[in-house]
Amino acid sequence: ETVNGSHRFVIQGYSLAKGMGVGKHIASETFAVGGYQWAIYFYPDGKNPEDNSAYVSVFIALASEGTDVRALFELTLQDQSGRGKHKVHSHFDRALDAGPYTLKYRGSMWGYKRFFRRTALETSDFLKDDCLKINCTVGVVTSTMEYSRPHSLEVPDSDIGHHFGTLLESQEGADVIFSVAGEKFHAHKLVLAARSSFFRSEFLDPESDEENSEVDTSNEIKEIVIDDMEPKVFQVCFFYADLILWILQFNKLDLYLIKCKYSMV
Repeated sequence: ETVNGSHRFVIQGYSLAKGMGVGKHIASETFAVGGYQWAIYFYPDGKNPEDNSAYVSVFIALASEGTDVRALFELTLQDQSGRGKHKVHSHFDRALDAGPYTLKYRGSMWGYKRFFRRTALETSDFLKDDCLKINCTVGVVTSTMEYSRPHSLEVPDSDIGHHFGTLLESQEGADVIFSVAGEKFHAHKLVLAARSSFFRSEFLDPESDEENSEVDTSNEIKEIVIDDMEPKVFQVCFFYADLILWILQFNKLDLYLIKCKYSMV
């Protein structure tokens, strides 16, 4: 939450103020906002020596005692032509949690060293009858909103292997059958292709279908016959659920031969 207050600073005799020197300012009357005193400083020859008086500078200063005063600011150079084309520099479009400006102590300032190029200012509608009008709004932060940290979410261990194992047991969507010594294993081409470069080449490589140029419109499931392996050794479950214990009960050489034969990942 903020406590807001505004003040208008009218600078009469702008032409007389020019030449007072870089770093020298004209101060407005002090005004109270949020329990603190504030003032507007106008530098007709600029605040920064490196700019060689090419710009006018405008700042808002904390004019009373204070420590780490957090505030939002807005400076408006008034268009005196009546067209409402004011020059506005504002902090008020920023969220409080993004951080208001903090004034550390009395005399701390917020503003712009290059508020307006002086040659442009002197030929603009902002200057009328040798007079400038600057409106200032200060919003002193009196309290901050508490933002609760989002609760951390525990990500469960992956059970994709279990789901693939269930898919294998149900035979749902199976599109290939392995016949091993008369025993049949229903499986899924995409799952096997993902786990084995051998099956990826067998099922997904377009070159393997070049000899069969005719389109197969039948719904028959492809059957692959394996003659050089025992059913107890050929465990399709290994490809699905990483159930390596199912295979480790057999000879380690059998496991090695399976991995080599089917280029398993």
